[in-house]
Amino acid sequence: MWNIDISVKGHSRKWRIQLELCFFVLSGKKDVPPSAVTRPICGIMGTIRMVAGMYLIVITRKRNVGSLMGHAVWKAVDFDIISYKKTVLHLSEIQSQENKTFLSMINNVLTTDGFYFCTDYDLTHSLQRLANTSPDFQEMTLLERADQRFMWNGNLLRELAAQPELHKFALPVVHGFIVMKPCRINGKIFEWILISRRSCFRAGVRYYVRGIDSEGHAANFVETEQIVLYEGAKASFVQTRGSMPFYWSQRPNLKYKPKPIISKTINHLDGFQRHFESQLLIYGKQTILNLVNQKGSEKPLEQAFAKMVSGMNNGMLHYIAFDFHKECSHMRWDRLQILVDDVADTQDEYSFFMVNSEGKSLVQQKGVFRSNCMDCLDRTNVIQSLLARRSLQSQLQRMGVLNVGQRVEEQADFEKIYKNAWADNANACAVQYAGTGALKTDFTRTGKRTRWGLLMDGWNSMIRYYKNNFSDGFRQDSIDLFLGNFAVDESEGPTPLRVQKDWKFLTLPIIMLVAFSMCIVCLLMAGDTWTETLAYVMFWGAASTITATIILFNGQDFVDAPKLVHKEKMD
Repeated sequence: MWNIDISVKGHSRKWRIQLELCFFVLSGKKDVPPSAVTRPICGIMGTIRMVAGMYLIVITRKRNVGSLMGHAVWKAVDFDIISYKKTVLHLSEIQSQENKTFLSMINNVLTTDGFYFCTDYDLTHSLQRLANTSPDFQEMTLLERADQRFMWNGNLLRELAAQPELHKFALPVVHGFIVMKPCRINGKIFEWILISRRSCFRAGVRYYVRGIDSEGHAANFVETEQIVLYEGAKASFVQTRGSMPFYWSQRPNLKYKPKPIISKTINHLDGFQRHFESQLLIYGKQTILNLVNQKGSEKPLEQAFAKMVSGMNNGMLHYIAFDFHKECSHMRWDRLQILVDDVADTQDEYSFFMVNSEGKSLVQQKGVFRSNCMDCLDRTNVIQSLLARRSLQSQLQRMGVLNVGQRVEEQADFEKIYKNAWADNANACAVQYAGTGALKTDFTRTGKRTRWGLLMDGWNSMIRYYKNNFSDGFRQDSIDLFLGNFAVDESEGPTPLRVQKDWKFLTLPIIMLVAFSMCIVCLLMAGDTWTETLAYVMFWGAASTITATIILFNGQDFVDAPKLVHKEKMD
């Protein structure tokens, strides 16, 4: 039996959550035996079943990010996974190993930076959505009213959700990025906040989760909200990003840039319509900013996207293709202003959300920009930061922080805060999806491209290549387990973890390594004649080259692929 102290705001005494092991349920208890072991925690992530049985996931350490309208926002820093059982002796050796693997998967997700929560404020909704809710909505618990798209522990909280008396302990946790900064312009102090909420629908890693699923959920969908608070007035500007919403894939195969493949067997328009019908309902009008290349392997994707928007024939949907790499080639980053100017009238039409100090709504945001590139990371973040700055200019002028004729970018101290925060946002989203920090952040931080930035981009690209090919299968399995896309079976049958690799997986790399080593040895230890040396070098060189060619040809057999959920069935 475990007893866990949880401080509940508004209560003078501590409550204790007691795990009733025999029924595998959580129940609130005020009276706990003196002999029981107690542990203070910061919050409950939820429960999950492993091979050994049920586990409780708790937040053991938190860090204050800031205050949002008087509500403390916390970043979950450390976690603990507590077994309902005190021993795993009932497991076989294989089961014990599988249980350890599943636990390491959960830890893999928990150690991915970017989990945030608030005990008395709903972080899953934007300011505008919260302002337009009914009194009944306001009476709901945070768990009941949370936007399911952004509640990353929704699957883990199913057990607690069924017990209303425990809802005060069940806090929605968002994944993404939050920064809060007190800023000063013209002697006026205001709060500037940036919140990125990652969707837990069709969540995953870079090359294993692209496009949409049958429900219309897009991969790597992120809602980013910029908030300004000044003397009781509030303003926000929302943008979204997400993978191109049709059925396409880009499986890793040892090549630096695998060729994207558009499905030829599925009706794309059904999923495409589901996606945008949902987006139009939530956000209003949509302007799509497609930043992919309009040549090479990315060209068919851009053409397919444009064709589907045209086929949907919806006046609330506007499509703009902007070849980011072509327009900004040769360090011509000033050309991004072409796109910003092109959508200026649309941005003015969409406006932003604002209420005055008395709580009266002054402006409603009527639409959003939905940006994407291939990964919806580097290029996308650059464009979003430029559009957000333009919105901020209007908000600060209307609030009276900026004087007439003043520009945000001319405020050196604030501009440094702004650029660094957006670059940090890019890094957070990139680590969560691609496994490394973002590219092009030197431009976001400084407003110009640097040679050091190019070198760092090259380094991050190499790290991405390694992770995408040799560790992302495990990361994808970790996310699928955490979010409930895969559930551990209670039976004692084999799990997908027991699937063995094909013989080629170990044999061919060993042959290639031996052949290459022998080639080097022959060069260093020359034979009696140069012709003999040359013959040996050519033989072993040919053996290593042929083996390497076979490995590359069968690249998908050698990458770290997910085991728990067959991604082909999800495309």
